[in-house]
Amino acid sequence: MNNKVNYTLVGFVVLLGLVSMLGFTYWMLKPTKAEDTQKYTIYFNESVLGLNLDAPVKYKGIKVGKVTRLRIDPNNSEQVEVTVEILKTTPIKEDTVAKLTAQGITGLSYINLSEGNNKTRALRVKKGQKYPVIKSGPSFFAHVEQSLGSVSELLVLTLGRTNELLNDENQKHFRKLLKKSAQVMAKINSTLDATTIQHLQNSAKNLDLLTLELDKSIPNINKFIDNSIIWENKINDSFLSIKKTYVEMGIIMENMAKSFLHVENNVEDVTVQSLPLLNTTMVEMQQTLINLTELIHQYERSPSDILFKKEKVKRGPGEK
Repeated sequence: MNNKVNYTLVGFVVLLGLVSMLGFTYWMLKPTKAEDTQKYTIYFNESVLGLNLDAPVKYKGIKVGKVTRLRIDPNNSEQVEVTVEILKTTPIKEDTVAKLTAQGITGLSYINLSEGNNKTRALRVKKGQKYPVIKSGPSFFAHVEQSLGSVSELLVLTLGRTNELLNDENQKHFRKLLKKSAQVMAKINSTLDATTIQHLQNSAKNLDLLTLELDKSIPNINKFIDNSIIWENKINDSFLSIKKTYVEMGIIMENMAKSFLHVENNVEDVTVQSLPLLNTTMVEMQQTLINLTELIHQYERSPSDILFKKEKVKRGPGEK
């Protein structure tokens, strides 16, 4: 009799525990009146593999809702329409973005809402929409898949071009090129023996010495150019002086010719007037010839005076 009472009591306790657990679960899942929910629609352009009904919707890591419906968008078969219930206290903005996120290694997924700008307006239902539509963004796996697709395309393209490059005809050309390169290298090795290398080194040293000598000669070359300019100026002055002298001689001879024309009329006047003039002319001509002679003798004694310096005149004893 006592054993039957004990079993009944145990059964009652177990049943009460199950009811309490179910009640607690319902209380946890069902929002209170102060925390009423709002339905939203999300359209995903990628696969929603791992996303199930009642999958959590999280905002900054906090569960704020769940998935209530999954279906293919009747207006666009390339999209998946997901309906979610989210607490009204959740700040869903116009720039809020929903992304699929994997839950560890379980293979399940949940919807993660990225926070919007605090100054952005709250998301509201638009004309033609049953519920406000939250924008979706590609998940991490979508990015990886796109990257792998691009890499695969590039790899296939690279392999195709490599096959085109390594065809039979190109391989023959490569063999010829390698053969020619080997022959050239062999000739270079045979040519560049120790003696040739020594000659090249000596040539390089001589070239360095020549460069140094050239650097040293540059100041003398500049000096030579400067002296050449001075010499040219002196020559020009000398020629101008000679030209002036000959012009004066021409004028004098012209005057003498005019004077001789009047000899028949007045011999005495011509003689008196022409002799001093003729004497002066002869003296000037003599002086000019003396100057020219000295200039010629000076350049004959020391031609380098033209470019570099003047000859030092050797003075006699007692001369200063």
